[in-house]
Amino acid sequence: MTTVPVGAARQIRHYLAKDGRLIGLLVPGSFSDFTSFPPLLESEEERRHLAQAYRKVSAEREAATKAHLTADELPMQIVVLARDPGSKVNPHYHVNDVQPQSATRHQIMICQSGRARIGLYTTEGEHVDTVTIGQNDLILMAEGHSIEFLDPGTRLVEIKMGPFPATDEADKVDLDISPE
Repeated sequence: MTTVPVGAARQIRHYLAKDGRLIGLLVPGSFSDFTSFPPLLESEEERRHLAQAYRKVSAEREAATKAHLTADELPMQIVVLARDPGSKVNPHYHVNDVQPQSATRHQIMICQSGRARIGLYTTEGEHVDTVTIGQNDLILMAEGHSIEFLDPGTRLVEIKMGPFPATDEADKVDLDISPE
């Protein structure tokens, strides 16, 4: 198992299985390395779209205030925005032109307060790493995971791919591993 710091500032952490597949991705609440993860602004067409869809944002400012942190093919996308006051995104929605193909339903856990310990596992039950998240940190969990609440008042927000199965039991596969 491998932990790989990503980006010039090495703030993002990828947690990889032995075969290289992504098991987890940690984004600290202090993330600021926008220029390492630029949005697509390579063509004149993309720059024209930017000018039409967003107010008070130049291509240069967009690259400095918007970070695409996940690979395009992942079913959950993480983008961090830190735009200037007065910036505006025009009303829109996102077309789902390709149904996500994934063996597991990916989840994002956001820590609003306190701390939590997240164990990251492959679907085969191999322990990849254990990560402690604190206020404003988030972690993408692509395969197996465990969660331990560490502080009183710890509050996590869980975001995962839907739809939700009929029961909690149908929602998950328990890994046969000994407790950490």
